[in-house]
Parts: sequence; C-alpha cells; structure tokens
Amino acid sequence: MTILVTGGAGFIGSNFVLDCLSESDETIINLDQLTYAGNLQNLASLEGDVRHIFVRGDIGDSALVAGLLMKYQPRAIVNFAAESHVDRSIHGPGEFIQTNIVGTFNLLEAVRAYWGALDTTAKTGFRFLHVSTDEVYGSLGKTDPAFTETHRYEPNSPYSASKAASDHLVRAYHHTYGLPVLTTNCSNNYGPYHFPEKLIPLMIVNAQAGKPLPVYGDGQQIRDWLYVKDHCSAIRRVLEAGQLGEVYNIGGWNEKPNLDIVHTVCALLDELKPRADGRPYKEQIAYVTDRPGHDRRYAIDAHKIERQLGWKPMETFETGIRKTVQWYLDNPQWVANVQSGGYRDWVAKQYGTGPKA
Repeated sequence: MTILVTGGAGFIGSNFVLDCLSESDETIINLDQLTYAGNLQNLASLEGDVRHIFVRGDIGDSALVAGLLMKYQPRAIVNFAAESHVDRSIHGPGEFIQTNIVGTFNLLEAVRAYWGALDTTAKTGFRFLHVSTDEVYGSLGKTDPAFTETHRYEPNSPYSASKAASDHLVRAYHHTYGLPVLTTNCSNNYGPYHFPEKLIPLMIVNAQAGKPLPVYGDGQQIRDWLYVKDHCSAIRRVLEAGQLGEVYNIGGWNEKPNLDIVHTVCALLDELKPRADGRPYKEQIAYVTDRPGHDRRYAIDAHKIERQLGWKPMETFETGIRKTVQWYLDNPQWVANVQSGGYRDWVAKQYGTGPKA
C-alpha cells in the first residue's frame, strides 16, 4: 500500500510523513519542489528508509505526476503542496496563483485520469485529500461564532484567495467527475520544523539572536492555534473515515491574540534559556506597521470532526508551545541551516525596524 504526499518536505507535510512512518509500514512517495520552505533536513531521520521515496518536482508537472501515479499506484494522495505565507502573497501574488490554483488544477487532472483507469476495487478505495486553511473564510468580529464548514468563503489576501480557488476546484472535481475527495481546513499550526518567517518560530529565533521581536499593529489579531502533530493525526483520521465530498475543519480550541503568543514565548525563553544579562526577552518586542488587509480574527469550530470521526486535539496550547520552544532550543543547527541570505533579506524587507515596546 502506498500514499503520495505532495509538499512533504514542508512544515506540515514533513511532520505528516514522519508521523505516518512512525505508525505504519506503508510506503510514502514524497513529491516536493523544494522551494525556500521545503527542507529535506526535516526528513533526515528517514535516510535509508525504503518506505520513504523522495521525488523533487512540481505538482503542476502533469507528466511527472502521471508517471508517479502509474509507477507507484497509490491508494491515496494527500495534497499539502502550496505557497502559504500571507505576507509573501502580498508582495508577489503570481507564485501563489501558479502553485495553488494552476498547480492544483494540473494535479487534479492527472489524478482524475489515473483514478478513472483503476479497477473497481482500487477505484472504490482511492482518496484525494486536499489540505487547506481557515483563511478562506475571511475575518471574524470579536464576538462572531467560529467558522463552521458551511461558512461563506470571503478570502481577503492573495494567499487565501488562491487557496479558496483550489478548494473550489477540488469540490468541483467531486461533483462533476465523481473524484473521491476530502478537504480539511485548519487553523494556525505551530511546532517542529516550522520555517522561521511565521510568528512563533520567528519570535524564538529572533529572541535568541538578540533581534527585535516584530509585532504587527497592536498585536491583538486573534488566531486559533493547533499543534502540528495534532493536525497530522486529524488528517490521518479524515483519510481513514471521512465521508467523500465532505469538508472537515480542524482546530485546536486555542484562540489567542498574537501579542499573548509573543509574551508566552518570551516567558518560556526566560525560563528555559535566560538572556545573559538577565533581562526579560519581552524587552525586545517592537511594534511595526500592520500589514495591508490584516484579518482581525480566525476561529475554528471543530465539532464536526469530533462528532463524526471522534477526533480532538491531544495538546493544550500550554503543552504544545513548551514542546515547540524546547525543540527550537534543542535544534540550533536546523535553524542556522534554514537562515539563508535570502531569508534574512526577506525578513528585513517585510518587517524593517520599529521602536521597542
């Protein structure tokens, strides 16, 4: 039995691959283009493991994907491949359109041809699971109910608009062609192997380097935080028992303002690796100009997946964030290796400098 995972060298994808192979002997074909956020070091522990077959390539390369499907005959595809950083989508939306929309379309076309040629038994058991985001639903007011699976799509950034388009394509291929699809929309993930452009790893890395901790606007943007390994277990459960054509929202039940997240990270670093001068890390917080169109609040209602599939997160935010901070402290070489010159230039361009709090 074989699964094709796209984007399996990225943050969530690599955690999914590692978790799957720790619990199963099923072969995983890992297709990743290795853009800046794809990192084979995430998968270093699998070196020599015959169950993991890595292929560098683009989901938009129809011939490559068709060849992989024909050669390995996977029973399922889990599609993580995506450009996923809102700030980058504001500065350069073209890559997001190409990967998230055109790439997903080409992948679906290759999968449709493969699935259509399967025998009846294989065809019945096949699944295409598309991993998406809560950002497709837009922004919530402070007292609005959390996003459910039937919430209207109202994407506000080029990133979320491109993911919304990919979600619609997946839905259309189910309703038009009968492709056996499943879609998951998750809240903000955090945990090991997270590229340090996102909030939590950026705070950890900058704090250790003595750099400012950039906080957009007033820091009161609210997100629902989901530990990445909980997300991976939810995906496995949806793949195992989800109803075809259905959408499942996956969240951690942890709504917190960004500023609270930064303060929590600072407090953990004060405890686990204090500054040499004994001063608190929160003194490094620097407020910077808010990004254009910044959504104020996301919140996931994850009752459906709990009710129908019996899944709920294992980690609280308190346990998950402690594990995350400790992982970054324990893996300085991984951090150093992903901080290329291009990465440093990006952070400087995006955040600049601002007055300390």
